[in-house]
Amino acid sequence: MIEVNFYEQVQEDLLKFAVIIAKTDGKWVFCRHKERNTYEFPGGHREPGEAILETARRELQEETGADDFTLTPVCVYSVKGKTSVNGSKDEESFGMLFTADIRSFEQELHYEIEEILITDTLVENWSYPLIQPRLLEAISMEPAM
Repeated sequence: MIEVNFYEQVQEDLLKFAVIIAKTDGKWVFCRHKERNTYEFPGGHREPGEAILETARRELQEETGADDFTLTPVCVYSVKGKTSVNGSKDEESFGMLFTADIRSFEQELHYEIEEILITDTLVENWSYPLIQPRLLEAISMEPAM
């Protein structure tokens, strides 16, 4: 079982990843990794010495090709349970959730992402179906992007 919890803040060094719920012109922006047939929000792991805001900025650029955007921190969340990130069912990993308004994109993707999907509707084939819908709940309390 996967457990997702939300926090106003935690110690900065606990934040291991950033996830960005992004829109462009009012439409959702999803990524499809080269090794999967499912969709996910842009995001990824924090590099050593990197501020979590820089992680979000870098991952959004790498995974969507966004080159002009505004990032807004939403909250800290954690995932507890065995996932591809967590080694055991008791491990709890912390990340920062952001929203982004993307104004423009580069023409070419350069990293592990095969496809960017820009759509009016949410996807049904999530890469992380027990986590991603919960992240949407967190932004439903936020002002419109």
